[in-house]
This record gives sequence, C-alpha cells and structure tokens, in this order.
Amino acid sequence: MHSIPERAYWCNLAEKIRFPNQLLIDGKWCDAQSGKRFPTINPATGAVLELIAEADTADVDRAVNIARQAFADGRWSGLPPRERGRRLIALASLIENHREELALLETLDVGKPIRDSFLVDLPGVVRTFAWHGEAVDKVYDQIAPTDKGSIGMITREPLGVVAAVVPWNFPLEMAAWKVAPALAMGNSVILKPAEQSPLTALRLGELALEAGIPAGVLNVLPGYGPTAGKALGLHQDVDCIAFTGSTEVGKYFLQYSGQSNMKRVWLECGGKSPNIVFADCPNLEEAAQAAAVAIFFNQGEVCSAGSRLLVENSIREEFLEKLIAASKDLQPGDPLDPATRIGAIVSDEQLQRVMGYVATATRQGARLRMGGNQLRTETGGYYLAPTVFDGVTSDMTIAQEEIFGPVLAVIGFDREDEALMIANDSIYGLGAAVWTSNIDRAHRMAKKIHAGTVWINSYEEGDATVPFGGFKQSGFGRDKSLHSMDKYCDLKTTWIHLDVEG
Repeated sequence: MHSIPERAYWCNLAEKIRFPNQLLIDGKWCDAQSGKRFPTINPATGAVLELIAEADTADVDRAVNIARQAFADGRWSGLPPRERGRRLIALASLIENHREELALLETLDVGKPIRDSFLVDLPGVVRTFAWHGEAVDKVYDQIAPTDKGSIGMITREPLGVVAAVVPWNFPLEMAAWKVAPALAMGNSVILKPAEQSPLTALRLGELALEAGIPAGVLNVLPGYGPTAGKALGLHQDVDCIAFTGSTEVGKYFLQYSGQSNMKRVWLECGGKSPNIVFADCPNLEEAAQAAAVAIFFNQGEVCSAGSRLLVENSIREEFLEKLIAASKDLQPGDPLDPATRIGAIVSDEQLQRVMGYVATATRQGARLRMGGNQLRTETGGYYLAPTVFDGVTSDMTIAQEEIFGPVLAVIGFDREDEALMIANDSIYGLGAAVWTSNIDRAHRMAKKIHAGTVWINSYEEGDATVPFGGFKQSGFGRDKSLHSMDKYCDLKTTWIHLDVEG
C-alpha cells in the first residue's frame, strides 16, 4: 500500500494542478457549441475551481455521431479482445502513475478526504480497469447442444454506443465501473459526469487516449442532467444508458428509453440500507466501529450507506454509547489533511437538503443523540457534524427516504421476525448487514432480506470479482464482476444447417 503524503504536499500540489475544462470529443478538446460554461466549486471552501464547458443537445449529437462512426469502422470494436484488454491494462497503469493528481482533483472537486481519494478510490479504479482488461479474453461464446445436422452458435455482440451517466459521490470509481466493462466488450462510450464533479472524468478521457484507446471511442461530456443527460437518454442512436444516481432520475431514463428507441437502461439507484445488530453479535465494539463508518464514510454520500441501524433492544443503549464514542473520531476536517476522516458535503444545495431532513426528524419526534449542526462555517465550506437520531420508527421520513448525508436513524427491535419486517419496509433494496454469532440466523436473514448485497458481520466489503447492484427501486443490472460485461452486449444466435448425408 502507498504511504500518503502530508498536508503541505497536497496544498503545494493544489497550487500547481491543471484543471481540464473543455469537452473531449473525437480525441480533441473543444468548447461547447453554445459557448456556455458552468462553475465547478470546491466544497471545502465554497470557491470556484474552474469554469467548465457545458455540453448541451448539439454537443451530444456530435459526440454520438463520432462514437457511432468509431464503432462502425471497427477501430475499437474490431480489435481482438486480447488487444482491447492490453490497452485497458495500460490505462490502469497510467491511472496508477497519475494517482496523486487524480486523487487531488477528486478531493478538490467533491470535498472528500484526500486519504479516501488516494487510499480507497484510486486503488479501486486501477483494479477495475486492470481486472476487466485481464478478463475480456476469457469470456467465451457457446455452441448449443443441437442434433448432428445443425450447429447453433451463441455469440456476444457489443451493443454499439453506450452512455455512462455517473454521480458525484465517487466520480472516478463509478465511471470506471461503467466504462471498463463497456469498453472491454467493444463498445464506444460517452461519459457524462455529474456537473458537481467533472474534473477526473475529463482527465480519464485524456489518459485513455494515451493508453491507446482510439479517438472517438471514449468521449467525455460534462453538463447538466436536464440538458445533456436528457439528450443522451432521448437520443435515437444511443444503444444503452448505464446510470448511477438517484431513483428519481433513474425513472426519467426509463421514460426517455420508452420515448425514443427502447435503449437498454441499467440503473444503480438509491438505498436505505438496514444494518442489523443482534444481541449475540460476536463483537459489539467492532460492530459499533463498523456502523459508524457505514454511515459517516464519505460524509454519508454513499448509495449503500448503513443509514438505518436496527439494534436489538436488550443491547441498544450499550451499543449506542459505543457507536457515539466511535463517531467522535469521525469529525469533519480539512479534506487536504491526511488525518481527516470526514470531509465536506458536496454542495450548499446538498447541505441544505440534509439539514432539512434533520429538522424533519426533530419535528416528527426522533431523539437527537449527536450532531445535527453545521461546522467549520468560517471556511466558507459545507460541513455537517455526524448526526445520530434514536427513537426512530419506520414511518418517519428519515427511516424511509434516502438522505445522502451523515445522518443515522436508529430503530430498536425485540425479535428476529420484527427486524426482518423493518429491514424490508423500504422501497429500496441495495445493501444490508447482519451481525450475529448464529450461523442459522445469518443464513435465514440473508435469504429473506430483499437486497442486492447482504454482509454478515461486516459492512461494505467487496471486490471486483463480485457483482454489485440492487433490488426494488434501487435499480437492476450489476456493476463489477463478469456479470457487468453482460450489460454491454447482445446475444446472437447463428443457426447453421449441415448436409450430413452428403
């Protein structure tokens, strides 16, 4: 593992770093056809970092046409899988070589601690590109078990033009989760980062060219959802939308698909994940530490955050005391200080949204046990103290709606069936965790909880080898693992009649 430089190093690097600020189409930097630009803001200070070219419908049309040409002429789609894989591995190596730059761009753009950008996000990005590069020539086609007079070939064909629309909470890692498998399967890709976090996406596009991914194969269009995002969703020549973000916006993409060309839509959307602690939890101290990180890591801006803590009532007060003690080490600080565990909320708009949920919880009778207030206001940044509400019931707003901030709802229970009922009382089904020493209970709960991932005696662990995605209104389709590649190809049957008598 890399050691992380000190704060002074990052501050000095921030003085010199270059901010990419144009669209990347056909391997060239260009301004938006409208000439419009929008500000990307440092959440730690509220200061404008750069004015970014704002893609709109005309830019989307151009990028889609370029991506279609690149797909049709085979400059990427026609390469052998092994060669595509080699270039993806080269891209992974370049990302590793530019790890400090990319981590700093991420931290400046979204306010997350540099320790997370450098030690968590960037290694995940490198692993994702390298893993898909290594896997692509190990995905086999099939021959069906037909009679002797026929051959039934089943082959995977790339879809064509894939639009990857990614969020601001893990901008580069979510881009990698979409772009790597889509490119591996031979598609052309248009990457639209969230307007809050365009910097690392643009730099990724530049590094992809350096790695040998041909011009026009990966285009990057920063812009707003209601304009650039909608234009991609409605475009007749986009074959697939791969989206991570809110359930509300995910539903828009489903509508756009129906209004246009019935393009594939793959959604990883919101979550309200239950983190369930039974009295027979093998280690309460460890579980409390994990529960604190599960909700406060990345400022709570995590789709699968453990935002509902379900605790058996016989240990509830003891566990809450341990949780609050563990949370005192997770206070917001300067994102450029490697000692900082919690950074800034991504924007003032998001901060005010989260504060609205805090006010609603208080009004509905939840008991504030910790936090609930803004911090570091003198910096001009958007900081919120880690917040814990006890006495929450399932019908309260903070138990039902995704807050996307450092706000924990604690709900008590007495029986296993009650815990299960509360856990499944949600429109979401992204993740869940169960803490117990009883292996039978662990299996029972994992089987009956409606979620895409269930962790047993841990939270948020995983690897590139296992799929990630949700049930219910958390979406469908899977990122990571070989299953992610299935999203970006079609199955074709070629039936060959043989003259076996001749």
